[in-house]
Amino acid sequence: MTERADFDELLDTEPAPSPAERRPVGSRLDDWWARLSPSWQRALRWGAPALVVVLAAVTRLWNLGHPPELVFDETFYVKDAWTLANLGYEAQWPADADAAFNSGTTSGYLTDPAFVVHPPLGKWIISVGMLVLGPDNPVGWRISTALIGILAVVLLMVVAHLLFRSMVLTTIAGFLMAIEGNAIVMSRVGLLDNSVMFFALLGFLFVLLDRGWSELRLAAWIGRREAAGRTTDWGPALWWRPWLIAAGVAFGATAAVKWSGLYFLAGFAIYTLVVDALARRRAGIQLWGSGTVFRQGPVTFLLMVPVALAVYLSTWIGWFASDSGYDRTWASGDGNAWTGALAWVPQSIQSLWHFETSVYNYHVGENRGHGYEANPLTWLFLVRPTSMWYQAASQGENGCTFDTCGSSITGIANPLIWWAATAALVYLVYRLVRFREWRVGFILMGIAAGYLPWLLYLNRTVFQFYTIAFEPYLLLGLTFVIGLILGSRTDDRDRRTSGIGVVAAFLALALAVSVFFWPLWTGMQLDYDYLRLHWWLVTWR
Repeated sequence: MTERADFDELLDTEPAPSPAERRPVGSRLDDWWARLSPSWQRALRWGAPALVVVLAAVTRLWNLGHPPELVFDETFYVKDAWTLANLGYEAQWPADADAAFNSGTTSGYLTDPAFVVHPPLGKWIISVGMLVLGPDNPVGWRISTALIGILAVVLLMVVAHLLFRSMVLTTIAGFLMAIEGNAIVMSRVGLLDNSVMFFALLGFLFVLLDRGWSELRLAAWIGRREAAGRTTDWGPALWWRPWLIAAGVAFGATAAVKWSGLYFLAGFAIYTLVVDALARRRAGIQLWGSGTVFRQGPVTFLLMVPVALAVYLSTWIGWFASDSGYDRTWASGDGNAWTGALAWVPQSIQSLWHFETSVYNYHVGENRGHGYEANPLTWLFLVRPTSMWYQAASQGENGCTFDTCGSSITGIANPLIWWAATAALVYLVYRLVRFREWRVGFILMGIAAGYLPWLLYLNRTVFQFYTIAFEPYLLLGLTFVIGLILGSRTDDRDRRTSGIGVVAAFLALALAVSVFFWPLWTGMQLDYDYLRLHWWLVTWR
């Protein structure tokens, strides 16, 4: 199917009018595009996304080593990553370790194990940059996270192109993420959440690919049954679904960074079954519901969950290989080993289970207050962004030429993009109910898996930057609405021209807002009075 045809399908446009009914359609920009040679069209189709990737690289890599000190939770994850790389497990540090680490003394860790509350994969990823560039180099602390942020922009464009079949919308989706503040900040600090976002988005892509794959195999199965004169009762159990297995790998990796990745695994496993059931009903399978639950359901579970568990456990290889990790030998203690029906379970697994139980108890009981905590009910409205780092200076100090200066790294999303995406989310919910479009449902599923589970923990201490996990789907939703505003090349000229004008103005204004907030995302020193102009809400201080 051509790009134009797919785009028209997305917009639910009417067929092109007959020559007798034809009126001026499209914009002058469309006319210009039609006059270009195929080679120029091809160059622009590939060149625009390539420029977006360059933009993403600049916003994430420029001056990445500033500030040359641990910021916010880097104090945990960067130091944990370094002990993980050296010992195979996270170890404790002396009380004054941050100052020494910032100055380049990175060998002061102890050998006593540390109680950590997140799985190892995200810290393994951070450690790669430190091993390559050195633990005394701030760029080494952050480069892995930055590269993941760049790859996420590429991945989002791949997903957008598969969803919308429009290079224009593909480029717009990538552009929005490339300039968006929350995505930029989370790519420039050595935290775990960018990896959660990336692996979840990778799983999202694989589920999307599985959708087409499984429908083709279902159609082939029905064709064989009909050729043989047999009825299509419960439908098949489709075992060979490589994209579904790949999704299990990706979601297992998501959970191996943070446990919140389990919600993506559970959510999309259920989503896949719903899609399978609807596909069977459309195909005319008589017992489509029970066939999905009792025949395909167990197969889907076996294709996704065991492989996700295997990926999760594999990230603990350093802990299993050592004798000194936290709770590593718990099961060998007097009276600790399991008995009865579970006595066969290896003691290493028993010890890990005990460790994970302690982590779970920590998570459900974590309600200590924090100055920048943000209730999940406020996340979509950008009420309380997270200040990652702040440094004040007086005139003549650190190059300050004003009475008072301030340098800040604050996870404020681009307000225009964020609030527009929230408005688009509301519209997409309406559109799903009204038109039942699968693209809309798929995008909303990504948001639901990343956001709704946090509503179960309203009394827990959480932060605005957790939203990075579902931000790609907010941007896809916004891109969908932008596509509706843009219209089609077969639309009336005035309608098409006005749509392009509105979208162009929005994107230009979004870029201007990002330029305005850029200093707060990168720790640039500003006159304090100018810095305060960025606090659009009193809760942003």
